[in-house]
Amino acid sequence: MDSSKKYDRPSPEETANPLSKLFFAWTLPFFKYGYSNDLQLKDLYNCAKYDLSGKLGDDIERNWLLEVKSSLKNNKKPSLLRTIRQTFITPYSLTGVILCLQCAVLKMFQPIVLAWYINYYGVNYNDRSSGTGWGLATGVILLAFVNIMIIHHCNLYSQRIGMRSRIATCSLIYRKLLRLNRTSLGQVAVGKLVNLLSNDVQRFDITSTFLHYIWIMPIQAIIAFYVMYRSVGLAALSGLGAITLQAVFLQGYLSRLQGIYRMQIAQKTDNRVKLMNEITAGIQVIKMYAWEKPFEKVVALARKYEINIVAKTSYIRGFSIALMVFTERTASYLTLITFVLMGNVLSADVVFSVAQLFNTVQLYMCILYPLGISTFAEAKTSVKRIEEFLLLEENETGADLSVTQSEKNGSIRLDKVNASWTPNPIVHTLMDLNIEINPGTLCCVVGPVGAGKSSLLQLLLKELPANSGRVSLTGNISYASQEPWLFVSSVRNNILFGQQYLKNRYKDVVKVCALETDFEQFPHGDKTLVGERGTSLSGGQRARVNLARAVYRDADIYLFDDPLSAVDAHVGKHLFNECIVKYLKDKTRVLVTHQLQFLRQADLIIVLNNGQVEKIGTFAELSENELNNLKLEQPEEVATKEQEMQQRQRLMSIASHNSTVPDDDDEIEAQETEELMEKGAIPTSTYLDYYRSGGSIAVLLFLVVLLIIAQASCNASDLWLTYWTNLEQKSPAIVNGDSNTTEMPFSGTNDTNTEPPTELNTTEIISTALPPVFNLTDPNEPLSRATYIWVYSILILFSIILTTSRSLLFFKICMNASRRLHNLMFSNVLQAPMRFFDTNPSGRILNRFSKDMGAMDELLPRATIEAIQIFLVMSGILLMVFIVTPWMIAVAVVLGGLFYWFRVIYLATAQDVKRLEGITRAPVFSHVSASLYGLPTIRAASAQNMIIKEFDLLQDQHTGSWFMFIASSEAFGLYLDIISTVFLAIVTYQFLIFDDGTTKRGNVGLVISQSLILTGMLQYGVRQTAEVASNMTSVERILQYTKLDKEGPFESLPTKKPSRDWPQQGRVVFKNVYLRYIPNDPPVLKNLSFEIQPGEKVGIVGRTGAGKSSLISALFRLTKIEGAIEIDGVNTQFIGLNDLRSNISIIPQEPVLFSNTVRYNLDPFEKCDDKTLWKALENVELKNAIDSLDQRVSEGGSNFSAGQRQLVCLARAIVRNNKVLVLDEATANVDPATDALIQTSIRKNFKECTVLTIAHRLNTIMDSDKVLVMDAGEAVEFDHPHRLLQNQEGRFSRMLRETGKNLETQLKEVAKNDYENKFGPISTSDEQNDNKEE
Repeated sequence: MDSSKKYDRPSPEETANPLSKLFFAWTLPFFKYGYSNDLQLKDLYNCAKYDLSGKLGDDIERNWLLEVKSSLKNNKKPSLLRTIRQTFITPYSLTGVILCLQCAVLKMFQPIVLAWYINYYGVNYNDRSSGTGWGLATGVILLAFVNIMIIHHCNLYSQRIGMRSRIATCSLIYRKLLRLNRTSLGQVAVGKLVNLLSNDVQRFDITSTFLHYIWIMPIQAIIAFYVMYRSVGLAALSGLGAITLQAVFLQGYLSRLQGIYRMQIAQKTDNRVKLMNEITAGIQVIKMYAWEKPFEKVVALARKYEINIVAKTSYIRGFSIALMVFTERTASYLTLITFVLMGNVLSADVVFSVAQLFNTVQLYMCILYPLGISTFAEAKTSVKRIEEFLLLEENETGADLSVTQSEKNGSIRLDKVNASWTPNPIVHTLMDLNIEINPGTLCCVVGPVGAGKSSLLQLLLKELPANSGRVSLTGNISYASQEPWLFVSSVRNNILFGQQYLKNRYKDVVKVCALETDFEQFPHGDKTLVGERGTSLSGGQRARVNLARAVYRDADIYLFDDPLSAVDAHVGKHLFNECIVKYLKDKTRVLVTHQLQFLRQADLIIVLNNGQVEKIGTFAELSENELNNLKLEQPEEVATKEQEMQQRQRLMSIASHNSTVPDDDDEIEAQETEELMEKGAIPTSTYLDYYRSGGSIAVLLFLVVLLIIAQASCNASDLWLTYWTNLEQKSPAIVNGDSNTTEMPFSGTNDTNTEPPTELNTTEIISTALPPVFNLTDPNEPLSRATYIWVYSILILFSIILTTSRSLLFFKICMNASRRLHNLMFSNVLQAPMRFFDTNPSGRILNRFSKDMGAMDELLPRATIEAIQIFLVMSGILLMVFIVTPWMIAVAVVLGGLFYWFRVIYLATAQDVKRLEGITRAPVFSHVSASLYGLPTIRAASAQNMIIKEFDLLQDQHTGSWFMFIASSEAFGLYLDIISTVFLAIVTYQFLIFDDGTTKRGNVGLVISQSLILTGMLQYGVRQTAEVASNMTSVERILQYTKLDKEGPFESLPTKKPSRDWPQQGRVVFKNVYLRYIPNDPPVLKNLSFEIQPGEKVGIVGRTGAGKSSLISALFRLTKIEGAIEIDGVNTQFIGLNDLRSNISIIPQEPVLFSNTVRYNLDPFEKCDDKTLWKALENVELKNAIDSLDQRVSEGGSNFSAGQRQLVCLARAIVRNNKVLVLDEATANVDPATDALIQTSIRKNFKECTVLTIAHRLNTIMDSDKVLVMDAGEAVEFDHPHRLLQNQEGRFSRMLRETGKNLETQLKEVAKNDYENKFGPISTSDEQNDNKEE
């Protein structure tokens, strides 16, 4: 399964020297290239050998199996968490130890060194040793530098471990999928799997960054309390107590809530993605039934439930983010007020030392610790969901293939076997089977719909477990499924399926499977790309490729599940005689079939009914009666190549359009259409579209005002505190001279710089910014102390209320945007033309609805509000700093310029890498989806290892892009921090260079601490804006899908609207109709003109590629046409699609059911009462098979047999009760009895209607009023079948001859009798002509 192109580009990281690794220099060439070029998949590096999916998958699988074994022994439930811990604990604990040292030693040592340096300026100028000064200054800078190096490397390494655990878990999930039994598979929807492999495992990436802070925080808090106690005594308890309460209890409670909501969101998202998967798979049916509206409702409802919970978690998050801003202020406020009320006097050293310390404590306690807790809670929820999946029941392995001496390979024995799909059933699916098939036997299995024929094959494949009895097979098995399973790759790869290419064998197989002519017609021969689920091939071609794959495998036993039903009679005959009878003559073959004309050549016939063997024997041994029951007199069927034709034509045109390769060059394989990828920076219009869909201009303006006022209130409280401190101190000095003052103010000043570059670059909410502007005012009349406390309290209260409301309002706007954009995108996708679905694999569409939607719902709002907050806090600080030291403006401008330049370079690369990451993820989902549909085939071919390898390769490709994304992000952060450190060095050293003995310690402390804060803050701000931009790519991808071309119009103009009871008669007229799938291609239908009278039954026949299905596309306007199609005199070009499609019924070739109730599947608009629905089910003899109208249909209708699904579609048409009915090869997958039932039902229920049948078996249309014979998109013959047969050289006569002599005579008789019934006896001259011709 080779679904994507692989490029070989080793990562320079593996060969980089230690210095290059230390400074991330190995990423620089990549940045340089990305800055000047648009990056493509081939520019990404391979993933490193330690990150390879295969190896990691093996490691975790080994540990998981050990865990399962030991938990069975101890009677406990296996724990995936324990397994992950066991697999990754060693490298991960290393980062923990380093982070702990950095936090407890370096971060606490930093303020002390800074204090010594400031003290240096307190020593008498003549007594100073310049060596000491330079030494201390270098110490300050080095500590800052070591801090940033540690934090960036620990971060990248932690994220890498998170990434590895994600890759390993995905690999484990996929391997498990391939072992699930059918019962378990019933519980696993594609949507849920996609969600497990995208959103759930993504938590590992996030959690790994913060997990260590859960245990580091208490250590740090104790050290901080000791330092603070030395400064303010017991007053420290009130502030630290408040912070602890908030961090541990309030945040803990909120985190728990978020964990609960996460679980609910996951389930709701599963459900929505499952719906989307069904809709993309069944889109053609939805369009033909004009069911867009009800599906839009269902999805809108699913989305509403989901977004309601997402909104709750967002508001919790909004509140948590607001807490980050005011926690530290509130804690300082409580401590200082307590300090004052205990009778102490406020002084600058106390105020600023407390503020600085709370800044440090708040970072760990209120930001990193709660993040650790909440991300861990979310990850535990995901682990639980994955664990449930990993503990589902597996298929019993180890088929009984032991060959005893006496037995030759290829024998099959069943002794008293009972089997059922569900455990402890009331009635077994298969009962009391006693069958013996000798090597080399051709055994045909026949019986009505639901008799258990496919179940018998599944039993032999060990897919259906035997509850009792013994199943023994000798030799290996090859299997062709009933519904052809193809994957995205070339036709050749689909046939070889991992087997070695043996030229002669391959040629023989292609020949006996009647694929030679198809290969000649394909644009690239057998190198032609097969779309997802074989979309680029017709039904018959899919069936034959599926058969060829089974035949190419060299096996002892071949199991064929009805492979002949989707092909025309003469092809079916060729496949049976050349392939099954001759080519496989010495092999054991078990063929499930409805084509009873082949039974004569079978060595053994098994007749099944209701899961039991009714009769077993040779053709001669079956009594006349039994054969009659099987409807043997049914004429040989002419299987439809018809649908094939048009479909193939359609797809040839797609293939030829997609490949720019000359047709004769078959060495080059056609490639899948590339996903559309935006280029360059994200345009401002994307941001505008996003926010405009969240709220009106007025609301957005109000938000901006609220953001500014909230920030102003925070700064006002700081300024008021400064003003009050001035008065308390009654001193114009900048800072008091005692040593306590100088040591403390700066404990923690450099915090900001070493804060982990997480996505939550915590707003260093630095009230430390309070510049000691003690002479800010010189009040003449001091107010009472109580007044100062009151004003201070009110300002703090204001800042709390405003900060919280700005966060909540912002999240509210984002939720509105998510809601609107999802619904807009969905309605656009629903209204996109069929061509869009033919050229875009479902993985690509699902990616938009799962991953991109998730990023827009949750990641983007969080990153944006943080970036905004950081820049607001920063502007507040800058404003206050500029008031004190105006020359700082120049430095800030230089810094700002540098940072901006770096951001431009980084974003050019990062956005492309992020887009490529999205593109490399889609094939992983498509691969999983394809594997799920083809499980029995994969397991029968023992191809699990091959497709696990392919899955690992796809994961590795994604890992390459993801690692490049996190590495470039860390490198960017590191370089920004290095610039900051250089700036710090300039500021620090300039005091020594210009020192003339008058330097004030306060100035030194203020300037250094402020420049530290600013650079740290700027770095996070810039990283956050980059994070916002990279998440904005998801919005950009969603907006792409809101601008798709649409079909339409869906509603008729009032003047053109047909009457309510249109069409009353059902006259269909085609006038000079041309149809093209691609604008400049040659037309597929050419000048098609014919007229069908009201109530006529018309059969449409023709070879593959004749244009039969294109005729349906034209009738339903699935593609633009030229010319006119009129129904009852109304030109369908001029009416709305809903009016047109809802008034024509179709029974599609592949019956599509949706996972909802039976009622919904029959009547999604809920227009009919129960009585009507039951009546329809009774007409198709399904009344007994269905318990209630509210019975659930499982995904893809898998709880109904193929025949029953077809009958449900027929019931649907009966319920719709339209005047025009189209049957598209509707009897391809059913046995003759069901076929007869469908035919009778159609004759009875649609007596007055016009019926167009795309003929599958000629016998179904021999009694039609007319037959339309098509060839190469033109109508070549159109008349009653009997009249057409008068022309011995006519197309129709030639087709009839291919069915065989007996059948030809029989069908001619049917046509003749029908003609006589309708037009009276044939005159003698006609008879003579007739006989002459015969």
